[in-house]
Amino acid sequence: MPKKKIKVDNYDDSWMYILLLTTLTILTYSLATYTFKLTDIRLTYSIFLLPILYLISNYITKKYGYGKTVLAISISSISIVVFTLIMNFALGKPTDINTFAGHFCALVVSHLINLLIYQFLISNTKAPAILIFLTYLFALVTFYLFYTLIHLNMVALDNYWKGYFVTIGIQSLVCLALTIIDKKINVGRE
Repeated sequence: MPKKKIKVDNYDDSWMYILLLTTLTILTYSLATYTFKLTDIRLTYSIFLLPILYLISNYITKKYGYGKTVLAISISSISIVVFTLIMNFALGKPTDINTFAGHFCALVVSHLINLLIYQFLISNTKAPAILIFLTYLFALVTFYLFYTLIHLNMVALDNYWKGYFVTIGIQSLVCLALTIIDKKINVGRE
């Protein structure tokens, strides 16, 4: 008696992670205006979500490949522009490119650098935890570098460097946890 062939549909659920990345990108952009005070330094609440954006991007890279991650980065970055345009229209505010240019450019460049390094690590090495951790940190430093360069005329230098290093320090702790999570993710679809 011949065995029946079972047809297995390979359902592409990458759109869920792309939607998650897009939603968290908008939330991160929105939280950038809300701050809390740590001693005499004002920090934004988005510092906790920014590293998670890179984790989701890296997850998409591991599970669905380089192409899906580029698509996810493109959609999530464009969402900042669309969100800003819609919110400014709804609130009756004029739209200025400086409103979202720093965040947009910094996010795109840091995501692409993170993607290139991460893709190299998972393709050519055993991706040791220290290198993954350093990739997260390098993406964050790149984000702040580009963000600062674009908004240089608005940066108040009173506590800038203290705030910068405290932000990177807090995000380093978040990145340690994300590195542990990242190491538990298998490459490819299971």
